[in-house]
Amino acid sequence: MDVPLEIAWHNVAKSDALEEAIRDRVDKLHRYFKHINSVHVVVDMPHRSQHAKKDYHVRIETRVPGDELVVSNDPHKRGNHYDPYIAMRDAFDAMDRQLEGFSQRVRGDVKTLEGQPQGRVVRKFETYGFVEATDGQEYWFNETAVVQGEFDDLKEGDSVELSISESIGAMGPQASMVRPIGPMELMGEVPSRT
Repeated sequence: MDVPLEIAWHNVAKSDALEEAIRDRVDKLHRYFKHINSVHVVVDMPHRSQHAKKDYHVRIETRVPGDELVVSNDPHKRGNHYDPYIAMRDAFDAMDRQLEGFSQRVRGDVKTLEGQPQGRVVRKFETYGFVEATDGQEYWFNETAVVQGEFDDLKEGDSVELSISESIGAMGPQASMVRPIGPMELMGEVPSRT
């Protein structure tokens, strides 16, 4: 790295053990992209009511040539970030995915699809789900991304057409629009996982 690692502690006491765990994860970021310019990590515990569970927030800013990758895990959406090590792990896992995707784009390994990308819903949760595109890449989507239908009506295995967001979120690449299509409209076959 051109600039040494920076770790900031906001509203939380500095922990030598957590700092060491962060340093270990930063050292491993080079597996995904060799030319990292700098990494800035912020460990924060936003102010909450004294009776509410205290959640940790970890933000990672990684500067690479020509770009800055940011992960900002929102503790409200996970529910298990009361442990700083889990919050740190989740943030670094998301940064690993972002660096891997950035590295693939720099190398030109990212496949381009002809026409609107399509795929099948492979997993669905209460407010979000995952689509596996015909090229094998998975994209997550939230309930507001579903058009021409309702999120609750989508089932695993349903064929969809999607628009892909250019940014990569905490859960990886994101589909900004998901539209159900009939099985006969699906242009390619989603590879089977064995």
